[in-house]
Amino acid sequence: MTTCATAVARTLADCGVGHAFGLVGGGNVLATAALTRAGVHYTAARHEGGAMAMADAYFRATGRVAVCTTTHGPGLANTVTALAEAAKNRSSVVLLCGDAPVAGPRAHDIDQSALAASLGVPVVRPTDPGTVVEDTVRAVRTATAGQCPVALFLPADLTDRELSAVPVTMAPPPPQAHAGDSVDVDEILTLLSGARRPLLLAGLGAWRSGAVKILTDLGDRLGALLATTVMANGMFAGHPAALGLCGGFASPPAAALMGEADVVLAFGAGLDDFTLHGGRILDPAARVVQVTLEGARAPRADLAVRGDAAAVATRLLDAADEHGLIRSPWRERAAASGALRRAAGGWAALPHPDASGGGRIDPRTLTRALAPLLPADRTVVLDGGHFIGWPAMYWPVPDPAGMVFTGAAFQSIGLGLAGAVGAAVGRPDRTTVAAVGDGGALMGLPELDTLVRSGRSALVVVYDDASYGFEEHMYVPRGADAATLRFADTDFAGVARALGARAVTVRDLDALDVVREWTTEGAVGTLLLDCKISRDVLAPFLSDLLGH
Repeated sequence: MTTCATAVARTLADCGVGHAFGLVGGGNVLATAALTRAGVHYTAARHEGGAMAMADAYFRATGRVAVCTTTHGPGLANTVTALAEAAKNRSSVVLLCGDAPVAGPRAHDIDQSALAASLGVPVVRPTDPGTVVEDTVRAVRTATAGQCPVALFLPADLTDRELSAVPVTMAPPPPQAHAGDSVDVDEILTLLSGARRPLLLAGLGAWRSGAVKILTDLGDRLGALLATTVMANGMFAGHPAALGLCGGFASPPAAALMGEADVVLAFGAGLDDFTLHGGRILDPAARVVQVTLEGARAPRADLAVRGDAAAVATRLLDAADEHGLIRSPWRERAAASGALRRAAGGWAALPHPDASGGGRIDPRTLTRALAPLLPADRTVVLDGGHFIGWPAMYWPVPDPAGMVFTGAAFQSIGLGLAGAVGAAVGRPDRTTVAAVGDGGALMGLPELDTLVRSGRSALVVVYDDASYGFEEHMYVPRGADAATLRFADTDFAGVARALGARAVTVRDLDALDVVREWTTEGAVGTLLLDCKISRDVLAPFLSDLLGH
């Protein structure tokens, strides 16, 4: 006989789920045991929120569905921040969690379905052993086709219930791309026919649709310059017309070219204030076309088109040829003037005054010096905070799977170390480089232990300014009490060594020799850099927003 917990686990494995991250308790310990028996690899987290962030990062780095498993009640409650982040990032994750019995809630139970629904997370809650396999398949299908996390709640009185028949797994069908042939592109063609300086902007939705080649071909056909959102960083890496990131992380030469665009085609990009740098990055007169699966028009978009990025781009490329659309000469002019070369140089080609001193290192000097020391095959994981400007400015990534920006969608911090675990487990062929602030590192510190235990190749760079830097720069000039934002230095290197990592405190560039040694030796295990940075250097993205 097969129990419901065993049937759920086998079904998840049969649906292609290969890895689970979790923390066990009474509500999920038997289901987790069934997962490992079914051949699903398991990483034990130290906190449920960390487990969810790991599963989210695993999906972002690999494109494959992962499971986060927790116990009921407080176990689920502890996932909320990371679960909200996964929902807003549209990550395909299955949250396998215990729940109140079908017979009725106990005194300590909460309405878990209402909690998940408040975060925009669909819920699948089996109530009959006879449908548990079908319900599990539905959860995986919803997560993949809907590009969202799904909560699979297993009631306590169902876990050990036996099934009267051997379950047969119905594997979920592969997700189907939205049709592009039916999209009317005439209005887009009209805009392009009058465009002198077209810009093609790709977001995470474009990457997930597999649109790299078709968007590159479309850009070449239109003579457009190419840019990406931070979430699609690296999508056009190496292309001679690529400008890099759109938004506050753009280098001044690249931002200047983006500001010249008169028509912008945005594929799979949300066009939020972060991408548009508070409206500063594009010419107010530029016409903007937004192509998304939802078809909901952002305030800055003049035209919204609902469809899959790859499908719509294919239709548009065919239509451009059919209508004999004239190619813009903007690329050639930008190349001849040297503007493209200056944009390609990025921040690394621009000098800055070194503000190092007093035992603290300028974060620009630090990050720029680290860039050539990092393995080329890398996954960069960012936590949230003021420091994000530096790695985003100076560390390129090979493709969007090489950029896992935790907390960006929900504006949170503390998920970076857990995200590093998920990325490292998902992409062992790449070295994980995690950049975290001191505040986020302390919030997520338990998962440094998990990262060390994983045995994966990981470099953790702690930008320690002993403060909540974003809030200090943003709000102290407006009357906030700096004493509420500043702290004494934390010995992150000492903590890391106690957990089994290799670690060094960085106050000058000489300390970076340890990175050279680590990479020369094969970048084995976890190396943590406890970087004591100056709190007086303001990142350009924030400087612009503050009007400095």
